[in-house]
Amino acid sequence: MTLFALLLFAQVQDPIVQKGYDHFYNLEYPEAIASFQKAVDASPQDPDRRNHLAQGVLFHLMFRAGALETEMVTGGNAFLRRPKMEPTPAEEELFNHCIAESLRLTRLALAKDPNDAKALYAQGVAIGFRGTYNYLVRKAWLDALRDVTAARKLHNRVVELDPSNIDARMMQGVHDYIIGSLPFAYRLLGFLAGYHGDREAGLRTVRIVAEKGDSNKVDAQILLGVAARRERRPQDAIPICLNLERRFPRNFLVLFELSQMYADLGDKDAALRALDRVEALKKAGSPGFAALPFERIEFARGNLLFWYDEYDAAIAHLQRATAAASLLDPNSGVTAWLRLGQCLDLKTRRKEAQQAYRQADLYWPSSDEAKAARRYLSRPFTLDEKKAMSA
Repeated sequence: MTLFALLLFAQVQDPIVQKGYDHFYNLEYPEAIASFQKAVDASPQDPDRRNHLAQGVLFHLMFRAGALETEMVTGGNAFLRRPKMEPTPAEEELFNHCIAESLRLTRLALAKDPNDAKALYAQGVAIGFRGTYNYLVRKAWLDALRDVTAARKLHNRVVELDPSNIDARMMQGVHDYIIGSLPFAYRLLGFLAGYHGDREAGLRTVRIVAEKGDSNKVDAQILLGVAARRERRPQDAIPICLNLERRFPRNFLVLFELSQMYADLGDKDAALRALDRVEALKKAGSPGFAALPFERIEFARGNLLFWYDEYDAAIAHLQRATAAASLLDPNSGVTAWLRLGQCLDLKTRRKEAQQAYRQADLYWPSSDEAKAARRYLSRPFTLDEKKAMSA
């Protein structure tokens, strides 16, 4: 997941919407979008359903770009620097239409009753998703932050009207965590007046939602896992991943995350066993795993062994991954080429390393990984730099 990814959706009761979210949490986004579209067609005046559909489109974009993995948000503020995503014209039109309709419908409801908590909640959701889109697609992150702040104010009002609404506190927790994670200069922005941010307070709020919430319970659990990895607390993230694996058995990203958490904890064998499970499910053609490229598993193994200083084995896996790099999502593909170059440099295979760095640059020129690869074209990657990356 990434900066504004874990926002809110309204309480799910309709069977069509429930089916959509079963697909959604198992990474089956085209199926989820189809279900949400049916729900909209059945009740076009319901802003919540418009929000569900917008969420499906948005997360499908993120999934294609490889932006749903905690590797995207570990350390520093890398989420402020990710290259923007490229929706198709149809996706852009559908997302914008859903948000516009949701906002139109909630404004009509609030014109009749300014204290309509349901409308306030749905409006906050729509603005929150628009903020996510503003950041990831438009790369207008100040607009995105402004939207999330506006959404938080709306959900503050929901909590004032109904203190028992635990789900509405999710936005408060997310907002506090985001603002508390930003560099100090950005927190001085005028539209953040009164919101200083507090990462720990934000996480405490999210834990309440994870324990006592209804429709946002799963999102809260996922955010806690993301935060635990970002803040180097894999021991807290592993139980969350295990729970999510039980609940969403077709979601292969959970197992990749579990492998990374064990690796962060220093348990290489457990990390490799998680990848063995992914490969076994892939070979068995298990639901959710059949379409997963073997090259994605090879990349995960190579990346893992890079961190454990097993460069020869890492090179073999990364070479198999990059042999069909076009099958990988952009984030995995460019990182596979970069890691291959770094491993080759550490084995003093300089010419081969430079070839890998050139491929990384060609694969996704605007990414941080490609920028790093361009630097290493003129000088080798060193062991000291690798130690600094893991510090």
